[in-house]
Amino acid sequence: MNNWSTLESSILTCRLCPRLVAWREEVARVKRRAYRDEDYWGKPVPGFGDPAARLLIVGLAPGAHGANRTGRVFTGDGSGDFLYGALHRAGFASQATSRASEDGMVLTDAYITSVCRCAPPDNKPRPEEITACLPFLAREVVLLEELRVIVALGRIAFDAVLRLFEPVEGRAIFAHGAVVEIRPRRSVWESTKTPAEGGRLWLIASYHPSRQNTQTGRLTDGMFDRIWAAARATGCLSW
Repeated sequence: MNNWSTLESSILTCRLCPRLVAWREEVARVKRRAYRDEDYWGKPVPGFGDPAARLLIVGLAPGAHGANRTGRVFTGDGSGDFLYGALHRAGFASQATSRASEDGMVLTDAYITSVCRCAPPDNKPRPEEITACLPFLAREVVLLEELRVIVALGRIAFDAVLRLFEPVEGRAIFAHGAVVEIRPRRSVWESTKTPAEGGRLWLIASYHPSRQNTQTGRLTDGMFDRIWAAARATGCLSW
């Protein structure tokens, strides 16, 4: 667990992106009226879940009044409610809602992280901010020694994963439900331990569970449930 602790410490103390540092701290200071009596986290948000997971879920970034408030990824906002509800139905999460970092949520065989660790203005990190955060994701996939399936929530997460991995055959095109076998890019991993050594690795694309997608019907419960069923079937993740 020491490697996980070292990684978390590196994330929590990161100040590489001045724009994101200023924004996350301003949001934590001003607060939203509904949460004005709460203490906001206001720092980078590390990943959360089972360190022995075979399933890695990659989102975009902490929500300004979600994870930036609670300190746990996908916790405290509508996107998190939609995600954890689906993970609970699929057997990966111990409960259907996640409102606070100390609410007892436990993930089994799943680990959740994000491309960017700080809440970005308008939920839009800049390319250089994604680049600055990408080494954290690379370190997570190495530490997840049993990793077999990555689910990317949204195109930005999908593209970020493909900066670390490449399709075994053909091209990887983002589409909800797309399943692609991937392998580590040699240019990324040539000087360090390669993730998922000795096993096949799969990338599954999903629409992001943002309110914009879930409230318009672009992403429904049924569509999302099929993503997790595909993750189990593709990665041979037993119940």
